[in-house]
Amino acid sequence: MMLCVIVPLWALLSITQQAPSQDTCVCEFENSETIFPHDKLSTAEDDASTCNSDVTPQQTLELEILLLGLKRRLPQLEADVSILEKEDDGDLYGVLSLRVAENELLEITQLFNRLNSTSLRYQRLTEGTTKQLEDLRAEMEEMAMFDTLQVVKRQQDNQRLRRDLDQCEHGLQPSIHPTRPPVRADCPHGHFMNVSGPRVYTAGEYPGSYMYGAWGRDPKPEVGKENWHWVVMLTSGNKFSNFVRRYTSLSSLIIGKSVPGNVQIHAANPTTNTIQGPNAVLYGEALYYNCYNQDAVCRFNLTAKTVTNLKLPKGTRYNSKSNFCHIDECYHFTDLDLLTDESGVWVVYTTPQNFGNLVLSKIEDGKALELGRTWRTSVYKQGVTNTFMVCGVLYATRYVDKTTEEIFYSFDTMTGVERFDIGVFINKMAPNIYSLNYSPADQMLHAYANANMVSYKVLFS
Repeated sequence: MMLCVIVPLWALLSITQQAPSQDTCVCEFENSETIFPHDKLSTAEDDASTCNSDVTPQQTLELEILLLGLKRRLPQLEADVSILEKEDDGDLYGVLSLRVAENELLEITQLFNRLNSTSLRYQRLTEGTTKQLEDLRAEMEEMAMFDTLQVVKRQQDNQRLRRDLDQCEHGLQPSIHPTRPPVRADCPHGHFMNVSGPRVYTAGEYPGSYMYGAWGRDPKPEVGKENWHWVVMLTSGNKFSNFVRRYTSLSSLIIGKSVPGNVQIHAANPTTNTIQGPNAVLYGEALYYNCYNQDAVCRFNLTAKTVTNLKLPKGTRYNSKSNFCHIDECYHFTDLDLLTDESGVWVVYTTPQNFGNLVLSKIEDGKALELGRTWRTSVYKQGVTNTFMVCGVLYATRYVDKTTEEIFYSFDTMTGVERFDIGVFINKMAPNIYSLNYSPADQMLHAYANANMVSYKVLFS
């Protein structure tokens, strides 16, 4: 009986040992990802190192030395030739002077030959380096596809963010600190030093609708209207307008709630004495602007609804013949620029007599408009994008790029001193600033830029 039980257990054990083990697992692994091209990365690193060694600051310095040599030698040669032409000493010293001039001319010729050969060598180097950089860029873009987790992309985004934050943090400082001008006795604020980052940035009541216009605060408001703001929008072809729109506060302007509404100059637009161009200003409850189709300033009294005209000197350019410009664009109908500061209203324009350079005149504002003292500057109007006045000093801006405008020039009406080294930069919120004006009511620069209203705080020392 016991034997019968043992035999089946043995048989069962034999069968179990012959069966395949359930603990053994065989898997086939196939990598579907493309193998990273380490050889290409190594080649790219070698090419980048070669570019760094081929293009050095010393090469630029070599060109500068050659150009400086020419700059110094040419005036000396001109002076020696001038002496030679004036000498009359029986050919004794004339021969010696001629020999000196010949030696100098030979040295200048050698400098020119070196400059030409150096320039050609650098030109070939530039062409070769450009081709290398293009190839490197293509290879790096191809290898960027292996960054499936986007680690490199996020590092680049972080670098850009850090750069933008750094620019924002240090944006209040000019790249080059300007030399301080003498303190003006009639300026209560001190030295004009800089411009802050944007304090106000709004599309207003009609976002994106009117590209050209102007806005700001009245420097000489009526009682009870100290916080009022005004806007002029060029509603006809971005060229003309027939009204000024008013807001009881900055908040009302931002949210687009105009309780006073429009103050209309004329029912038609455009017509006689309506607004032409974006460079209008409000001062003492009166709007000053370029009269439609005239070389004249109009003053529209917002209370009496009357218009007074001031004819500008004969030959004044108007009807978009002498605009503010930069290399890519001119701002149409900006022949006249009306400005305000602590002392009143000014006008900037051009005449053939001043060869297209800026002319500045004070507007004497009495019962009748009169043109007061006039100053002629040496800055060309079409090399300027905007002007504004602060404490009797005219400032001019120029276009740097889509994000930056530079205040580069000033003219002091008290001393007559011109400066081209101001070096204060404005961070733009839109590519083009079509009007720019300073209001002493709040020491703000009010800019109208591509249908947006932006303001900047003027910083004094």
